[in-house]
Amino acid sequence: MPDQKNITVEVAYATPARQLIVPLQVKPGTTLLEAVKLSGIPEQFPELDLTQAKFGIFSKISPPEAVLREKDRVEIYRELIADPKESRRKRAQKKQTQEKTADDSA
Repeated sequence: MPDQKNITVEVAYATPARQLIVPLQVKPGTTLLEAVKLSGIPEQFPELDLTQAKFGIFSKISPPEAVLREKDRVEIYRELIADPKESRRKRAQKKQTQEKTADDSA
């Protein structure tokens, strides 16, 4: 049986202060989690907990056992600091308050 060529993938992780994208050559059949571990990103970001992190391939949530394909970009997602729905609600409330204040002044 002929040797299978390695495939090229990238693993990406970012914090507000730093972004890291690591290109890798891996064997066909490599899983998302295996690529993350091979990337060295967990060692560079000790606060990253792989047991709690969510992962994706090109912005689509994917399980850690997903098998990678040529040119896939694995993304490691951080926990959200704020709930997006709650943030939108607060901005809308603030805008309404500002508009009412402006109307009262006129």
